[in-house]
Amino acid sequence: MRHGEATPMQADDASRNLTSVGQQQAEKMGLWLQATHTPTALLVSPYIRAQQTAEGVKKHNAFLFEETCSDIIPEGNPQIAADYLEILIAMHPQCDTWLVVAHMPIVSYLVDQLSIGNMPIFNTGAVAVLSYDESRHQSQYLSIHAPANI
Repeated sequence: MRHGEATPMQADDASRNLTSVGQQQAEKMGLWLQATHTPTALLVSPYIRAQQTAEGVKKHNAFLFEETCSDIIPEGNPQIAADYLEILIAMHPQCDTWLVVAHMPIVSYLVDQLSIGNMPIFNTGAVAVLSYDESRHQSQYLSIHAPANI
């Protein structure tokens, strides 16, 4: 998931907040996730706008596992992020649906790392859905959903 709409770019990118639209996007997608996928694990960027997006989603979803991860910041390395996510999945078998809340461009690159050849562009608040086969360490890209389209 890409974070919701944020305030304009500034010197300290990590401190940008969600706008009121971004907060609404996070809550709307939280309701959608609850109704369609029921995520049980959450991996979120330490940047304020991603943390605020995760809080909006958490209003409608209960997570068995939550972690803030500095590998999923905008300039993060998608291979490291994908490897770390796969390790977490293996370590937490009780969690069958994972939500990663991050930023462009890393969310697109992460999807490509998990499902080679698929690099969707995320609108703010959008969620890409992948099906992960842990035994093969491969994902299949299924779809992307934006707040404006649900």
